[in-house]
Amino acid sequence: MTEQEKMLAGKIYDPSDPVLAAKRTQAHELCRQYNLTSETELQKRAEIIAKLIPNCGDGTCLLDPIRFDYGALTVFGQNCFANFNLTVLDCCPVHIGDDVFFGPNCTIATPIHPLLAEERKMRFKEDGTPYDLEYAAPITIGDGCWLASNVTVCGGVTIGKGSVIGAGSVVTKDIPAGVFAAGNPCRVIRPITEADSIHLKQQLW
Repeated sequence: MTEQEKMLAGKIYDPSDPVLAAKRTQAHELCRQYNLTSETELQKRAEIIAKLIPNCGDGTCLLDPIRFDYGALTVFGQNCFANFNLTVLDCCPVHIGDDVFFGPNCTIATPIHPLLAEERKMRFKEDGTPYDLEYAAPITIGDGCWLASNVTVCGGVTIGKGSVIGAGSVVTKDIPAGVFAAGNPCRVIRPITEADSIHLKQQLW
């Protein structure tokens, strides 16, 4: 297996592999270019996103700055919105449904590093190239989810359709559909019901 095939299969792989390193460098450069554009440069942004995230649905808007490790391993549905500073470490596939909202400073992190310090430390090849041992697990975020500010989603997690993740949460396990969940580690607080309609909100001003 190639190192990329190992990575996508969730096996331990070598991230210093030249093919993977080149793809990351290209994605990082496209992110840099995107982050230097103005919000009014819609055509230029669209052209960069088409190269960075080929599977990005119509109507999806990503406010700068953005950071992607590969970009091509992330799929966005239609009409998604990401506020400032979305980071996606897509060493395994990341699937984001339609109408998903991200607050500022959200992180989607598929990589998983060893817990044992001895296994986590850097290694060196015969030519002096540093590398580490790691693997990754995919992340899926269902249609209509809202991840509020500063949410981190860890590798291997699925968040069900229509769920809301409270600000500052760290999602380490699957979250079912249609619930409000929050905390570190994130846990289900309660179901979301019609009683949560914005039209029932009491105005305080």
